[in-house]
Amino acid sequence: MQTSFTSNAPWRTACLSLVLSLCTGWALAEYPDKPIKLVVSFTAGGTTDILAREVGMQLTARWGVPVVVENRAGAAGNLGTEIVGRAAPDGYTLLANSFGPIAINPTLFKNLPVNAQRDLQPIALIAEVPTVLVVPSVSGIHSLPELLKFAKERPNDINFASTGIGTSAHMTGFLFSQRAKLNAIHVPYKGAEATRDLVAGRIHYMFATVPSVIALIKAGQLKALAVSTKMRSRSLPDVPTLKELGVDMATGSWFGLFAPKGTPMAIVQKLNEAVIKALDDAQVNARLVAQGAEPVPMNVDEFSRFVRTEYETWIPIVRDSGAKPE
Repeated sequence: MQTSFTSNAPWRTACLSLVLSLCTGWALAEYPDKPIKLVVSFTAGGTTDILAREVGMQLTARWGVPVVVENRAGAAGNLGTEIVGRAAPDGYTLLANSFGPIAINPTLFKNLPVNAQRDLQPIALIAEVPTVLVVPSVSGIHSLPELLKFAKERPNDINFASTGIGTSAHMTGFLFSQRAKLNAIHVPYKGAEATRDLVAGRIHYMFATVPSVIALIKAGQLKALAVSTKMRSRSLPDVPTLKELGVDMATGSWFGLFAPKGTPMAIVQKLNEAVIKALDDAQVNARLVAQGAEPVPMNVDEFSRFVRTEYETWIPIVRDSGAKPE
């Protein structure tokens, strides 16, 4: 009996592999056959929300199933991450998130119940987004040298806002203070609420993603002084980079799509290909650029490596900042 079982082992293995292959192929052919929930870790109207809704709209148009955006802001983006990290890995609960919760929070927060680096599967990079240094127009400041002069005349009375501790606005603001030798006070807000106080002049300056403030810049309520990226933004071509103005730093923000760890790779690949096709569409591309985002197609392996490299790059910066979660 033992000999017979052993001799049949290769046949059994081959049959099992065939069954698994057929099941995987069937699941991929059927996916998606019901609505997809797309969780956004921040409030409506912010950059993550804007990009998520564009991607959701394109997936709905291509597949004919609703992609329902659900804003679950809280805990510096960790709430949305946790909801998706604990969801069934079947491709029907996805996460749109910015680099803060993905690349910064695993260092900033200790003992996260859901760690983005461990518990999420990267799917696709949606866009890289320049971060722009803005001041309220009511301040009368028109250039970076004017802001630096203003700040150095008030060494203990200058502040900058962010959309929360550990966000790109916070970390970029910290780096700027470090490189420009400013003693600026960080004022964290919850999500996009920071821009209201900035426009009113209660905050001196802020680093914000271009899509979140471009309308206010064009309306004359905010003045753009510089972008923090290596290259100028196609959306704000007349705004110089910090490096052009003598501040040695170059950083930006990015936004991507994720699934729970363990989601079948066939589904992950299908989602990745759909996002890339959407980003390659001329009209979609133009809309994102007009909003201040730079679409950057990457395959799954490329995006996974990108996410890991970003995490490792920001570890020492987060530690140097001394930031503590609220």
